[in-house]
Amino acid sequence: MPRRGESRVHSSVRRNRTSWDRDSAGYDRKFAKVLGGPSAMAWGLWRIPEAELGLLGPVRGKSVLELGCGAARWSAALARRGARMTALDLSIAQLRQAQAIQREERRGFPLVRAAAESLPFQSRAFDLIFSDWGALTFADPLRAVPECARVLRPGGHLVFAASSPFRYLTHDRRRDRQSLRLRRDYFGLHRLEFGSRSPVEYTLPYDGWFDLFVRSGLAVERLLETRPPRGARSSYLARSDDAFARRWPIECLWRLRRLRA
Repeated sequence: MPRRGESRVHSSVRRNRTSWDRDSAGYDRKFAKVLGGPSAMAWGLWRIPEAELGLLGPVRGKSVLELGCGAARWSAALARRGARMTALDLSIAQLRQAQAIQREERRGFPLVRAAAESLPFQSRAFDLIFSDWGALTFADPLRAVPECARVLRPGGHLVFAASSPFRYLTHDRRRDRQSLRLRRDYFGLHRLEFGSRSPVEYTLPYDGWFDLFVRSGLAVERLLETRPPRGARSSYLARSDDAFARRWPIECLWRLRRLRA
């Protein structure tokens, strides 16, 4: 018998796969310059360099998994720095974009089509797992976070960028931008839908995140609530949203460590 909520999770996997298969090419055309080149190793809505934040730490010789890799530009950049990369995405269209990047760079690493809620890897397979507005935005964290913990080695790290709960609380769905009003309940945040053709997104209240991390054997090492650098503009946001983000957080970056059993 399916577990409670399992059919809804499966429906979001199907819907998100369909959405990204449909929109992958257009997304890559629109954001390739933002995500490539020097910005390949940069975080979040304002592409803050990893060299500045130091969330991943040294990667040379480490076994690293990127969740929700898209065209896998992050993975390609880390592979050039000596990481043993595996890149995973739900969408076959996204992975085809990644294959094209690999051909350009003449550098291969495994590309895996799978959902983050059910990772097709052995336990303790990776030293580092990361996601930059990838699978941990579009996968149910109640299943994806324990899966990440399962495939991490003790002492390994899970690092991801995703929406702050504040972004969803104040999002004006009709205008598709942030507002100065609370527009949904904070308690009970989990699955969020923004129209039949849009992918399903997920978040939790902060106490839900911390409870989930503890139950999964993960310790929080850092939580960053980013602010736009002075003069910065995000390619992903309306101008008014950049102004909003200078006063209230709409993005979180987490660094978690897998505890020893």
